[in-house]
Amino acid sequence: MTTASPTSVDAAPTPPDPTDSGGVLGDRYRALTLGIVSVVLLLAFEATAVNTAMPVAARQLDGLGLYAFAFSGYFTTTLFALVVSGQWCDRRGPLQPLFTGIAVFGAGLVVAGAAPGMWVFVAGRAIQGLGGGLVIVALYVVVGRAYPERLRPAVFAAFSSAWVLPSIVGPVVSGAVTQHLGWRWVFLAVPALILLPLAVMGPALRRSEREQPVLKGADFDRRRTLLAGMAALGAGLLQYAGRRLDLLGLLPAAAGAALLLPAVLGLLPAGTLRAGRGLPTVILLRGVAAGAFFAAEAFIPLMMVTQRGLSPTMAGLTLTSGGLSWALGSWLQGRPGAERYREAMIRGGFLLTAVAIAGAALVLVPAVPAWVAAVAWGVGGIGMGLTVASVSVLMMKLSTPEDAGANSASLQMSDALGNVLLVGLSGVLFSALGGGAVAAAHEGAEGTGSAGAFAVIFLTMTGVALLGALVGGRVRKG
Repeated sequence: MTTASPTSVDAAPTPPDPTDSGGVLGDRYRALTLGIVSVVLLLAFEATAVNTAMPVAARQLDGLGLYAFAFSGYFTTTLFALVVSGQWCDRRGPLQPLFTGIAVFGAGLVVAGAAPGMWVFVAGRAIQGLGGGLVIVALYVVVGRAYPERLRPAVFAAFSSAWVLPSIVGPVVSGAVTQHLGWRWVFLAVPALILLPLAVMGPALRRSEREQPVLKGADFDRRRTLLAGMAALGAGLLQYAGRRLDLLGLLPAAAGAALLLPAVLGLLPAGTLRAGRGLPTVILLRGVAAGAFFAAEAFIPLMMVTQRGLSPTMAGLTLTSGGLSWALGSWLQGRPGAERYREAMIRGGFLLTAVAIAGAALVLVPAVPAWVAAVAWGVGGIGMGLTVASVSVLMMKLSTPEDAGANSASLQMSDALGNVLLVGLSGVLFSALGGGAVAAAHEGAEGTGSAGAFAVIFLTMTGVALLGALVGGRVRKG
């Protein structure tokens, strides 16, 4: 599940239309709504399907040592694409970045699906990340420009709801395709499905854009674009250095840190890395929550396949409970009267996430039933729903109208950075502890030697979630 939030783009407000009536599915907006929600639905399905197919793909490509980088590579390039797309939308409107992003995303799927080896597969995932970053920003800009203010909450709610169905059917469909047709078709079939939402959305989106005020064509912020490039390159170098695990790896590690640190300091609000009270801590916690949860989630299907001998379908279904309960957690934090407990919900959400990650690790004990992981991940989904939604609410509460766009962008940046760094760290730990080599020894066999590598990853991410609960008290201004 993505945790994408509104981006840095300050979309031009839609002028009142006296002829407008009905909701997002009224005559005026139906085609556009169905089109953009279909795009989100496909992105969500692809994300859930990848989790299911990835263990089989990595093993058949002899690339379990690069397993985590197939996830973190996606988020690394997304980090850069977010900034580029935001400025592209400001300059030319959302049409070009949206359709370009969809095309690039589809190209990445083809590269990954046809990959002869794991490095090419990782490259395909990185191309997907570029496309995904362009698309998610442009979609939010479309909502801001095409819909009146009264309808925007309903559209954003539809975006969130679009993740529920893929969470249920994604693992089943992907698992069945992987087992009967091969994992490659999980990637190669999706580009064809993109054509339908494009056909539905295209004319309505072009018509809507013709009705909007002409953009003035603001110049690209070269400094911010450079910082985003530095962050992506620095994160990539750190991941490569972690893969080498030798003295020669110190050079790319140093270069990566030298690029990443100043870029992060320039992209995020002052005080974020030291958890300054108020907004800086709110921004920081978004990355901590996303990174810990998704780093653990990336390794659960692989653990279920290699340690418990589950099929790809059953392993993917382990994550379904998390997608459903996330929606429940988001709903709970929005109930009347919940606002007074905002800080408590953030800290409680982190605690539930920590319990979930530790609970999933219990499946490494042979006597523990495999279904315990699904129950644990359901608990984690509630925790993430409480935390992520509450952090977003607090960010808006602590932002002035003039800063809301920039702070939303920082929240998105923190999300991407948390995923890149903590998923990448998990990959380093997995490789360093020999998890990839042991798990790949016999395809389809239950392994025991790599249990320690999984345990260290889950223990580390449990600690990160507990740290988030501890820091959560700093969301209040001094």
